Amino acid sequence: MLPKRTGPLVGLKVLEIGHYIAAPFCTRILADLGAEVIKIEPPGGDPFRGWGAAVDGHSVWFSIHGRNKLSVELDLKKDRDTVLKLAARSDVLVENLRAGQLERLRLGPDELHAVNPRLTIARISGYGQDGPYRDKPAFGAIGEAIGGLRHLTGHPAGSSELPPPRCGISISDDLAGMYAAIGLLSALWQRDVAGTGRGRVIDVNLVDSVFSLMEGMLPEYAMDRRVRQPVGAAIETAAPTNTYPCADGRWLCVAGNSDFIFARLMTAIGRPELAKEPRYATNGLRCAARAELDAVIAAWTRTLPAKEAEAVLESADVPCSRLFDIADCAADPHFLARKSVQVVDDPLIGRTLHPGPAIRMDGDKPEDVVAWTGPAVGAHTEYVLGTLLGG
Repeated sequence: MLPKRTGPLVGLKVLEIGHYIAAPFCTRILADLGAEVIKIEPPGGDPFRGWGAAVDGHSVWFSIHGRNKLSVELDLKKDRDTVLKLAARSDVLVENLRAGQLERLRLGPDELHAVNPRLTIARISGYGQDGPYRDKPAFGAIGEAIGGLRHLTGHPAGSSELPPPRCGISISDDLAGMYAAIGLLSALWQRDVAGTGRGRVIDVNLVDSVFSLMEGMLPEYAMDRRVRQPVGAAIETAAPTNTYPCADGRWLCVAGNSDFIFARLMTAIGRPELAKEPRYATNGLRCAARAELDAVIAAWTRTLPAKEAEAVLESADVPCSRLFDIADCAADPHFLARKSVQVVDDPLIGRTLHPGPAIRMDGDKPEDVVAWTGPAVGAHTEYVLGTLLGG
């Protein structure tokens, strides 16, 4: 017997034909909210199982990536009829194969809707299901590059010859997964509440997902061909906001954006007279003087360890934080109190830590979200094909 599920999506049936990150991230969101997610894995399993650290050959990443999902091992080319049977009982199908691959497998939207007109299909790809780049291969790094993000995470002009760094995670895939989840729930509302009764096809891609975050840059470019340039850890439109070096070699992020916060910040670092300087009176003036203000703040932070500097500014009600690494997150009292970090027992890798749900629903306990950890390849094949499909 599977553990009883909770959450607002209990009863929603989801079929995942996903690999690596984007589609599985989408379905993880849905599974954490209570949906039944059947993950179809190719013989040998999702290639993502080979990524990252492992215990006894089992990926610790997959403990999270596959949590709350039913793993079914199928060959899409040989088991097409079984896939169609699973689609016929599903509300949702999520895939992130290359554009057109479902059609080549004779599992495209037309074939799927022939067996289930109500099926809502989310298609996640690198560039989308149409357009001149449709058939180009892409991973998350490419989405960052062409979507405009990697340009912005670069070093300010003239400050370094190093290449612009990635943000440290596969953010393009994660964003596309989140947009797919939003699109699916919107389409389900239209199908079931607005009453169309029809499943729709949702086209989400890595590039558009990143591009959607480019704030006001497109109308700025249209206005006077302005192109936003990298500013490092600063913010071009607010000052002082930056990340400053501390005496222990760590960094402190400080956001002294508003006039009132700026005054409190200057008092906290022993420079109250600067809050009264006319040349720093408004945010616009402070942005023009960003370099000199950053030098003043950095001179102060360099005299203290990051945690002590953080405590001083927090006591003055100035928004700030040390740059947390994962060890800081795992031990932080706020993360622990909110169950954002949870101890779970994984039968494959032993006791481990999982992130709690990012979405909290009143009445549902965050510690109940992880019903089970990422299963072994095909762990639920017999249950799904025998029990759910009735043999």
